[in-house]
Amino acid sequence: MRLARLIVAIIALAATSRLARAQQLESLWYSVDNETSTQSFLAHAGKISIVSPQVFSIDSLGVIWGDVDARVVARAHASQTKVVPLVMNPGFDQPTIHHILNTADVRRRAIANLVTLCRDHHFDGIQFDIENVNVADRDSLTSFMRQSADALHGVQCTLSAAVVPRASDFPGPTSYHRWIFENWRGAYDYKALADALDFISFMTYAQHTGGTPPGPVAGYPWMESALQYVLSLGVPPNKISLGIPSYSDWWYPTFDVKNGSQMRGSDIAYETAQGLLARYDAKPVWDDRDKASYAFWSNDGINEFLWLEDARAFAAKLELVRKYKLRGYSVWVLGTEDPKVWGIVP
Repeated sequence: MRLARLIVAIIALAATSRLARAQQLESLWYSVDNETSTQSFLAHAGKISIVSPQVFSIDSLGVIWGDVDARVVARAHASQTKVVPLVMNPGFDQPTIHHILNTADVRRRAIANLVTLCRDHHFDGIQFDIENVNVADRDSLTSFMRQSADALHGVQCTLSAAVVPRASDFPGPTSYHRWIFENWRGAYDYKALADALDFISFMTYAQHTGGTPPGPVAGYPWMESALQYVLSLGVPPNKISLGIPSYSDWWYPTFDVKNGSQMRGSDIAYETAQGLLARYDAKPVWDDRDKASYAFWSNDGINEFLWLEDARAFAAKLELVRKYKLRGYSVWVLGTEDPKVWGIVP
């Protein structure tokens, strides 16, 4: 009798464990080829479902080059973390990707090289990070990704894509809005891509950048508006991995002979942000609308600005994943995060 009860208990425990794994959000973290990023992955791999190193580029001939740090691969295998590296158009160069998309032999070579890369390196999949695509190449981009997915699925590799978000198909009210729509946001057919690919990483960050006035890296209302739009197109929630930033942005004045004086924004790590706050004795203020903190201070009479992405901001934005029952989340980038983030991720 005791043996029977023990067997029942073991079966129940196994079922509970399977249910917990099924309910766990898929966590994708990007890494870059520097030691800080690598060390962050090595330390926290057990909390990461997928690691996506940004190390492979595709050139105008369809040749793919790059390499994943062997330590990342070994640690991923030890922690049962999937390795899904990024393949990007180097420097997000628009003429290069236009040529690849619209030259038949280059396109075929690129797809064949994708298959070889994933199969021969025993990767779990590939993620495209193709950006700065003119809206005129929208259909070509979709068909290229669809053909790539079919080919990769044939060798048991997944294909996903990191896509720049938008909240509508309206190009926008200013020349800046129209430029960013035509060259960065408008080229993605979200529904068609979601149908063809295993999932999309919806890059809901870089709301404000070095080329804009100061503002949140990823304001909560902006993120939610873009998410609601992509869902309204019929993209299933289980095909969406929500982009969450781990980096902060700092704006400061610069001068050079060619461009004169201008405001410049830089992506910085949490540690760097804390150093700036301490140096200038600045106190960040929580913005409950954008779910992030900001600060500004005077540097010899000239104001500088910081929008901070810390663990509190991360937790607030993670709730969007749960609210809309999404597949999971994709974080840019390992090595820039608030260390307290690791205490709150599922």
